[in-house]
Amino acid sequence: MGEKKIFGRIWVDIDNKNFLGKGKVELLKKIDTYGSISKAAKDMKMSYKAAWDIVKEINSLSKLPIIETKIGGPDGGGSTLTPKGKRLIVAFEEIEKDLNRFLKNAQNKINKLLQD
Repeated sequence: MGEKKIFGRIWVDIDNKNFLGKGKVELLKKIDTYGSISKAAKDMKMSYKAAWDIVKEINSLSKLPIIETKIGGPDGGGSTLTPKGKRLIVAFEEIEKDLNRFLKNAQNKINKLLQD
């Protein structure tokens, strides 16, 4: 019998719309690192518009803002995660670790059950 593998992913929908998943968490982390949607988008090899649309969608689905943006001017613009946004990333990553532990245990059970 060939290799056996169990897969799983986690994401959060709000009102049947994708609110958060691994890619969006990565974008949020890069926005936090760079302080810029544009730089985060460039690093992820996505268009600024695609990143901006994701930011708008995330903020519109949440009761409180996740990302705060400042329009450019003499001091320049920028974007930062709110405290809620930072907590959301931590929680998502903890849930993802829990999922990975679950998948590893499930994989071990399947492997034992289907040993050749």
